[in-house]
Amino acid sequence: MKWLSDRTVEHLRQVAEWPDLTGTKYEVVAELAHGGMGTIYIARDRELNREVAVKVLSGPGAEEARILARLEHPGIVPVHDVGELPDGRVFYVMKLVRGRRLDEWGREQALGERLRAFQKLCEAVAFAHAHGVIHRDLKPENVMVGAFGEVLVMDFGVAVAGTPGYMAPEQERGEVEERSDVYALGVILRVLAGEEAAKPLRAVWEKAMAVDSGERYAGVGELSSEVGRYVSGERVLAYREGILEQAGRLAARHRTAVLLVLAYLLMRLLLLLFLGR
Repeated sequence: MKWLSDRTVEHLRQVAEWPDLTGTKYEVVAELAHGGMGTIYIARDRELNREVAVKVLSGPGAEEARILARLEHPGIVPVHDVGELPDGRVFYVMKLVRGRRLDEWGREQALGERLRAFQKLCEAVAFAHAHGVIHRDLKPENVMVGAFGEVLVMDFGVAVAGTPGYMAPEQERGEVEERSDVYALGVILRVLAGEEAAKPLRAVWEKAMAVDSGERYAGVGELSSEVGRYVSGERVLAYREGILEQAGRLAARHRTAVLLVLAYLLMRLLLLLFLGR
């Protein structure tokens, strides 16, 4: 009698727990991720011969799929299909995102690239807000960066309670508004920029993370614009800079012009010294 290896037994156990997609055009290939809201599997679409992601929700209801289906934006993972398993659980089919978590990707990037990715994230969230949808659980694990720099936001859902450390104070009390997402984005910005970031950038995430939601940016667009001003070398509105800081910022922003003027003055000085001999 030949005994099965532990690895084989574990594989059989996992396969036994895969959802029953009999009667659909999808065939489960492997489990991809598991969370409080459900489990995501890699599946093959037999008709189109492509791999997709199938999310099986932990409880009944297709509200999350309906929410995602309304959000057609390059930065939001699109929904292809929705259905119900024999056991009553709802599943929906999405684009299979291949990439890395935002924070993991960011560790290998320059600050400018990280901040531009953050702005792309803000664009997607702002689009959702414009359509009346609040994410409620923004965090690096729910943002993927693809091989070509595309930034994709995942896991929109009305039932999500949020994640400690990224939840706004009012969200912990059960109150959610668009500025709750602004708070979470402020935390993400702090993670991407690092605690040793320049004071103007620190002022941006501190404003986004204000305890009183009324003291935060009024919307995601305002937060993104502030980051854009920092990247462009403009004055960040949330930070009151001193005269020397302003001079340094302007010099850095107009470096080429400053160098040309300095070179011109140096040449004039050398010419005067030469003629004065």
